[in-house]
Amino acid sequence: MIDYKQEFFDREYSAREAYGRLWRSAKRYRFRIVVGVVCGMLTAGTLVPLFQAVQPALEKVSVVQDVKAEFAAEDESAAQTAAPNLTVPKGMKAPSADLPSWYPKAEKFAQKLGISLTSEDGAVGGALAFLAIVVIPFVALVRLGLVFLNQYCLTWAGSKVVADMRVELLEHIQKQSLQFFGRIDVGMLMSRATGDPAQVQQIIQVTLAQLARAPFEILVSVGFVVYFAIVNDMLVTLALIVVGFPMFMLPVILIGKKIRKWSKRSMERGSVVGSKIHELLTCIRVIKAYNTEEFEDENYEKVNRNLLKTTLRAVRMGLLVGPTVETVGIFLICIFVVYCFVAHVSLAMVVPMLAPLLIIYKPLKQVASLQVQIETGTASLARIYSLLDVHMELPQAAHPVVKTSFDKEIVFDDVSFKYDTAAEDAVKHAAFTIPRGQVVAVVGSTGSGKSTLGGLLARFFDPRQGRITMDGVDLRDLEVASLRRLVGSVQQETLLFNESIEFNIRYGTPGATHEQVVAAAKLANAHDFILSQPGGYERNVGEKGFALSGGERQRIAIAR
Repeated sequence: MIDYKQEFFDREYSAREAYGRLWRSAKRYRFRIVVGVVCGMLTAGTLVPLFQAVQPALEKVSVVQDVKAEFAAEDESAAQTAAPNLTVPKGMKAPSADLPSWYPKAEKFAQKLGISLTSEDGAVGGALAFLAIVVIPFVALVRLGLVFLNQYCLTWAGSKVVADMRVELLEHIQKQSLQFFGRIDVGMLMSRATGDPAQVQQIIQVTLAQLARAPFEILVSVGFVVYFAIVNDMLVTLALIVVGFPMFMLPVILIGKKIRKWSKRSMERGSVVGSKIHELLTCIRVIKAYNTEEFEDENYEKVNRNLLKTTLRAVRMGLLVGPTVETVGIFLICIFVVYCFVAHVSLAMVVPMLAPLLIIYKPLKQVASLQVQIETGTASLARIYSLLDVHMELPQAAHPVVKTSFDKEIVFDDVSFKYDTAAEDAVKHAAFTIPRGQVVAVVGSTGSGKSTLGGLLARFFDPRQGRITMDGVDLRDLEVASLRRLVGSVQQETLLFNESIEFNIRYGTPGATHEQVVAAAKLANAHDFILSQPGGYERNVGEKGFALSGGERQRIAIAR
């Protein structure tokens, strides 16, 4: 039983390689991506006025408390005589030097409109309160709009990129030869073509949206603290920031590599689960015939249990990042508080730095989780690009011959062929001629290469030795599409699409009329049984044609 499996074409990609290639695919949608990223960056700018307003407010409170303490024992009038400029109003006005840089401009603009932002005693006036009621919701709406554009533009771009990726994957897979499909499990291929692109979509529309906001919020907050520490000559605080900030990212980097390893392992085992389900559903008739339901249930349970173990291992690694970052943050804050106690730093100096540090708590956690998502995305992209970089297509002639008719004969000239995974040749030195208009039967024991000869004639693969010609032209020199228009095929295992009977008959000739479909069905002795079906030619045949009997499926395939 397969536990987890790396395909023969798998290779490692660094995060730079994976995301650099993803960006090349996403460049066609760069306008919306840039708009989304810029809107995310602008949301961080709304924090600056808040930080600027903190210190003046605290200094005003500090001055009020000092004045109250100085004149507590004196009469109010004596206190005003001794210090007329140190009154204790209902709300003190901070010196203009301590106000935020935007405040004088706002006050000047208000004066032009005949609005006073403060009352005569320095308290907050009604006009300022009114402006706050209007301005704050306005700013909130602007921020809401920026966040909406940030998320919508990146979600739109992510959906487009992944839709293109799915199409590219399907086109690439269909170009591969049957040798490729003989070496890979279909269920695992389906997992790469569907599950991994979904993970990439999550990376673009969610991770990139957060990546456009969280780091800039951190930079704005840390930048303000650095600026505040420099202006107020707090060199020890500055040193703590320079040393401490990289410590936040250390656990993210160390754990990130393990997250990528176990995420990739989880995806591989998830592919095994998908492969097992595909196999069980495809072989359901055999399972029913041999009463092996319980046996298959046990096998599936083992595979699913292995996936669960690996997934939980990856989850544990991811969950370690957040608490580790928080622990480092708490440790640094404790050091900062001890320093403030020893150095007798005033509250008016401490709080303006604590406010932005507390605000960046959420974006720091987001950055920690982003690393988990980025590593998971790298693993998904590696699986996708490994598939896109494998090339097992049939070689095409530089100037292929387009053949519209079969006129004379087909010749197998000393043809030998071996499957990639086989030890011996399936066909050895085959040499014979098939004239036009004659019926030739190839007879042999099971496994002697009869079906392989048919595959070589349709050029599903090329011979290892010798050549096959049609009317004297080597099949490798013919245009593949024109060759296969001349070769009809009815496989031992009849494969029909989950569509109507008419669709399946017309499949090889998309432009065929209904009358031509009926004529083909009559030649294959299928017309009468088709008319007896509910819906006639519009009857849906079910998954792989299981709604019909084996003989009926064969007749439809012959008509096709």
